[in-house]
Amino acid sequence: MNTAVPRSSDDDISDIIAALVAADGTAAHAYAAAAQPSALIGSLPNLADAAHYLCILHGRHPGVIDHAATKTADNASRPWLLQAAKGFAAERALLTQVTVAAGPLPSTMGQDQCDATVLQQRHALDMLAQSDRRGCAMGAAIALVLDWRAIRKILEAAALRVGIQPQPSSLPTPAATLELAKELGQDEHSTRALTFGARQLLGQHRGLWDLLQARASVRTPG
Repeated sequence: MNTAVPRSSDDDISDIIAALVAADGTAAHAYAAAAQPSALIGSLPNLADAAHYLCILHGRHPGVIDHAATKTADNASRPWLLQAAKGFAAERALLTQVTVAAGPLPSTMGQDQCDATVLQQRHALDMLAQSDRRGCAMGAAIALVLDWRAIRKILEAAALRVGIQPQPSSLPTPAATLELAKELGQDEHSTRALTFGARQLLGQHRGLWDLLQARASVRTPG
């Protein structure tokens, strides 16, 4: 869902991306939000489902942030990218650990099609993060770090269910991330590219939660 975010002449890119994450991010998806505290997605099969498919989407190195680092020449981005890459390496390790501990994917009709869909999403994110359009990859990386806060809550719920005590995230803070976005979006071209990258990343996340919701419905009809 590409929500039309109102924009005035006083808006900067940090306002736009923050509004996009709030409107189209994981926290705004009803199924993902049900992980707090323990509702539909709080069941172990649903948490295992989420962990496995998140691992397909973001559990591989190099990922969105790593690719963005190779595509970004802005010196202002380097400290943020270094922290984000290091922090996401730890998130990737937690994601893998939770996925293994949660056990196999719950049996669900249409498994092959679901796997193919998420692999296509991963390919789309790879292409997005390797785009030669200046600012596009950074927009995706920025949106990932911002949206991961909501995903992290689900990972933490899954980790605790399988006896893992997650360490605090070391990803850049939302304030630092939005400040970087503001610094990078100094002209209309950069703003459009950053916005496009963010929208596309969030769209893939929403697509994943839609898929997981449909899978859960198939397992628990009615």
